[in-house]
Amino acid sequence: MGRRHRRGLPVLTVNRLVPNALTLLGLCSGLTAVRLALLERWELAIAAIVFAMVMDALDGQIARLMRATSEFGAQLDSLSDAISFGVAPALIVYLWALGDAGRIGWALALIFAVSCALRLARFNTKIGTAKAFPWSDRFFSGVPAPAGAGLALLPMVLSFELGEGFLSSPWFNGFVLAGVAGLMVSTIPTFSAKRFKIPRSYVGFALIGVGALAAFLVGTPWVTLGVLGLAYFASIPIAIFAFRRMQDRYEAQTGTKDGSTEI
Repeated sequence: MGRRHRRGLPVLTVNRLVPNALTLLGLCSGLTAVRLALLERWELAIAAIVFAMVMDALDGQIARLMRATSEFGAQLDSLSDAISFGVAPALIVYLWALGDAGRIGWALALIFAVSCALRLARFNTKIGTAKAFPWSDRFFSGVPAPAGAGLALLPMVLSFELGEGFLSSPWFNGFVLAGVAGLMVSTIPTFSAKRFKIPRSYVGFALIGVGALAAFLVGTPWVTLGVLGLAYFASIPIAIFAFRRMQDRYEAQTGTKDGSTEI
């Protein structure tokens, strides 16, 4: 009798619950960021979004390592991302800078949140489908939701060190929000860290780099986050160039011609 369970209530092992628990932690962190923004505790709001990013990076990796991937987990992850990296950043930027822009500011916040949801919906429809090119796993189609949230909040992060002024201008933030929304729903290739491989001989240097990054995040968090955001933005044209170069090589080898950048 101890092994029996009610029909419709399957027994779940702990390893299947851990990734979903991390996803929910990220969701709660994203919602907490909105509450902190309402209290005008901007630095803590950014920290909560960063924590949600960390949880988003960990839940998928841990699910694969523990062989606990599931359709339920994938859908939960997307719903969490839509709130933590779509709704929450849009509200934070609106409360911080776009309130003075009136209805236009609110419309831009809505556009960002909607674009994030559309980006995630497109990503979900491609799960399990054949890749357009052999190297497609190295790239995302458009800017992923966590990176989009980071770029949308980049002016606020930079203002913590450089002062508000132009960085807190509603029109500048509106332009950034609209631009990032367009990048998320676009099909331009961006680098994916999931397939980034480190040679064994460089593992030690990579670990030193991770330790240095952690030290800078603790010592000078806003400078570090600002540099990371600017570096990611600068990597977008590099990713486009790298993708097109691989595409040209593939077309030359196969004798095909496809001008599309759809991944």
